[in-house]
Amino acid sequence: MRIGHGYDAHRIEPGKKMTLGGVKISSDFGLKAHSDGDVLIHALADAILGASGLRDIGFYFPDTSDETLNMDSSEILKSAAEMAEKRGLKISFADCTVIAQRPKLSSYIDDMRASLAEILGVERDRINVKATTEEKMGFTGRCEGISAHAVVLLEE
Repeated sequence: MRIGHGYDAHRIEPGKKMTLGGVKISSDFGLKAHSDGDVLIHALADAILGASGLRDIGFYFPDTSDETLNMDSSEILKSAAEMAEKRGLKISFADCTVIAQRPKLSSYIDDMRASLAEILGVERDRINVKATTEEKMGFTGRCEGISAHAVVLLEE
């Protein structure tokens, strides 16, 4: 068994569309990023890469590359899972937390779990997604950005 942790954060950008966990989120703002800014997927991909003993997503998908400009983050997650698989590892369980003061995400949680499970090719009960606020503290509490943490357990 191997465990990995991932974290990502992006600034809010008014008027941009938001995607979290591969799901379109209804909001008056999105996340500023080189790719589509899906912090949940980025954190999960980093956790998978870490548990695999590999480098972070910035190494494999640099924000200075034209190839990754506006990239659909589901492609990043698929690639991270494929890299793990090439090392003889498969996803046993992933636990993810999105930290956002707004928008409220509770109505999207089941869709995010289903989306992530589909992208990774695992059963939905192997993916957990939670959302929380920071009670108006810090950059997420002031609605300056959104962040996410992910912990993943890989089996050999």
